[in-house]
Amino acid sequence: MTTVTELTSVNSILGSIGQAPVSRIYEKVNGTLEYINPEIAFIHNLLRETDEDVQNEGWIFNTEWDYELLPNADGEINIPPEVLRMDVSEGQVYRTTDVVRRNGKLYDKLNHTYKFEGPMCFDITWKLDYEELPSVFKRYITLRASGRAATQLVSNPQLVQLLATQEAQVRASCLEYECNQGDHTFFGTPKGTSYRSYQPYRTLAR
Repeated sequence: MTTVTELTSVNSILGSIGQAPVSRIYEKVNGTLEYINPEIAFIHNLLRETDEDVQNEGWIFNTEWDYELLPNADGEINIPPEVLRMDVSEGQVYRTTDVVRRNGKLYDKLNHTYKFEGPMCFDITWKLDYEELPSVFKRYITLRASGRAATQLVSNPQLVQLLATQEAQVRASCLEYECNQGDHTFFGTPKGTSYRSYQPYRTLAR
């Protein structure tokens, strides 16, 4: 099965603005990897920026709730580099801390300290590798980056509008994925519990 990689997405972006595909993004020069040309570097950076923007919204595939982080020997909580956003779990209810990221560590603005007495639980949005994303999100990121490329490299209003229409259609598919996978409810049922709503067929089964 063929999977969508950064290279295939870069080629899709190139194709959307009328450019020829490439066989690689990098090449070795004096033992180090460098972009094969400035245009590919620009396109690849657009793809990465868009990837981070989309993941930063926080979707069901890259968000975890009640994730525990432990203090180190110095009483400080180091934040993993893959974290895009984080907030104290139930922090909107229990307002005993007000924490932010500073210098790669957790800082308590309420108590003005980096020191924590014990573990804390967070709702975290992770930055995943591009290859790990669901296919519908890869497609959305590619089309969104294509729109940026068309705006900045081609300046073709008609092309930008066409790509925006396709982007909106694929975003709808992303929202459908989110609703199907997220099992969201407005009843406030806590995670890790079971709830079965009333089934109309039960009336007929009586």
